[in-house]
Amino acid sequence: MFPARIAVLILSLSLSLSSVLSYAQNVPASSVPASRLAHLRHGINLSSWFAQVYQSDGYTKKHFDTFTTADDIALIKAAGFDHVRLSVNPQPILDSEGDEYIGYLDRAMKMILDAGLAVEFDIHPEPDFKARLAKDDEVERFADFWRIMAKRYASYDTERVFFEILNEPEMRDPYRWYGVETKLAAAIRQAAPSNTILAPGAKWDDDDDMILLEPLRDPNVIYVFHFYDPHIFTHQGATWGDYYWHWLGNLHYPSDAKNAADVATRLPDAVHRMQVVRYGQDHWDAARIEAEINQAAEWAKQNGVPVVCNEFGVYRHAEPQDRNGWIRDVRTALERHGIGWAMWDYSDSFGVAVKKNGKAELDPETMKALGMKMP
Repeated sequence: MFPARIAVLILSLSLSLSSVLSYAQNVPASSVPASRLAHLRHGINLSSWFAQVYQSDGYTKKHFDTFTTADDIALIKAAGFDHVRLSVNPQPILDSEGDEYIGYLDRAMKMILDAGLAVEFDIHPEPDFKARLAKDDEVERFADFWRIMAKRYASYDTERVFFEILNEPEMRDPYRWYGVETKLAAAIRQAAPSNTILAPGAKWDDDDDMILLEPLRDPNVIYVFHFYDPHIFTHQGATWGDYYWHWLGNLHYPSDAKNAADVATRLPDAVHRMQVVRYGQDHWDAARIEAEINQAAEWAKQNGVPVVCNEFGVYRHAEPQDRNGWIRDVRTALERHGIGWAMWDYSDSFGVAVKKNGKAELDPETMKALGMKMP
């Protein structure tokens, strides 16, 4: 009996190992050309132009013409950025004003590419749109949308146009997201056989979301993640997300126990005071950030796939020296692992530039934190 059980156990382990090896063999090796990865080393997010527009007049000719201009694109190029991540809200395209919106989008794509920059074409909807993806018929409609958009821009320049499936999917079930993402990637690939696809993890596409993701069967994919840890520092003063963030200010980086304890006294809720105090005790510094980024780099190495961090930044409510110190430490950790990046964002509330009277001025200290020279 006992030897027989051992034999069964050995057979079971052998079958399990065979299954793992079979799975590994079925995942194709990455075919993303090095020339394309070279276009995604140092980027900037163009936010609030074709997505996240909340003004009462919305997506208008005046907005498209003035929010980001040819001068802005020229400044981005002159500053040494090699690509932009262009956030695109799909809802206006699906609504009645879609033709006008697409016309401005076509013009923006051409303007960016003509300047010699690459484009991460990022589908960046509002939360209600993403919530509807919990229903299968919405996935079908979104797949059709992607076929149309991918076909439209696939002919522009396959070396410099990258299709990002969905910004921060907000899908709590990572297994469902894997199925949805697989379907959407297939739809893009049908319409754009040669372009490289950018694939996010579930929920907020943090680094821990990405490392839960199984690589797609498509070899021409770059995996993307966002990095804002710890949010209590990077989003201090923000009026979205966790409500108590708006109470925070002058919270330092690297984290300091006395500073955090002082800031905590301003919060009315004991639970939130405790979270701020913990931040002060958690040793958030360059070494801690390196340990976080290392996990993403190890996942990429184990799976034999390229990764890019296409969002990281600090809300401008933080003290400038703290903000720039965090940006520097994240950027250097990414570059140490050969991971390309795109900072959030160009000239909005996290900006590398500040607009005065409609004209953008680069922040020299933030540029220095990014390891870049003022043009």
